[in-house]
Amino acid sequence: MEQLLSQIRSCTYCKEHLPLGPRPIVVANPKARILIIGHAPGTKVHQTGIPWDDQSGKQLRKWMGVTDEEFYDGTKIAQMPMGFCYPGKGKTGDLPPRPECAPQWHAALLGNMPNLKLTLLIGQYSQQYYLGNKRGKNLTETVKNYKAYLPQYFVLPHPSPRNRFWLSKNPWFEEKVLPNLKTRVLESVPLS
Repeated sequence: MEQLLSQIRSCTYCKEHLPLGPRPIVVANPKARILIIGHAPGTKVHQTGIPWDDQSGKQLRKWMGVTDEEFYDGTKIAQMPMGFCYPGKGKTGDLPPRPECAPQWHAALLGNMPNLKLTLLIGQYSQQYYLGNKRGKNLTETVKNYKAYLPQYFVLPHPSPRNRFWLSKNPWFEEKVLPNLKTRVLESVPLS
């Protein structure tokens, strides 16, 4: 695993497309029981090198019911985004994750994490990649039917502050989905 992580962290495969240059962000450990697959790092995460080290991460930890210490314990929770580097800015936010990362690295990482009990698919890019035509017609429908993807996957919207409107429009998410997420997290990994 260490050799694989070293290869990923030194990857420059799509550097000509990265406005801030390559800085792959990944946390993986053979002991990990939960895997988080999100979009790609934002500018703050690119600067710090710490996954989910932003407002989205604070919200995600709250949704999961875990402390910062638990969240960043790689022996419990692994972090493998769809794109490992910051992809740049688009018209309405960050660009989509670079398409090269997941096919290049995900299978090898997954093959080195045999103890995974739960994978959180956060946002449309990971859901499209891992669920394919089994996902709903849109993110709302996919998340509403989250039980269909259990026990392997737990589908979530992105916890970005930009999704406040979606959250206010879909109160069932906080009322029904989040309690189940917290239960699944506790069942998957022993937390303090």
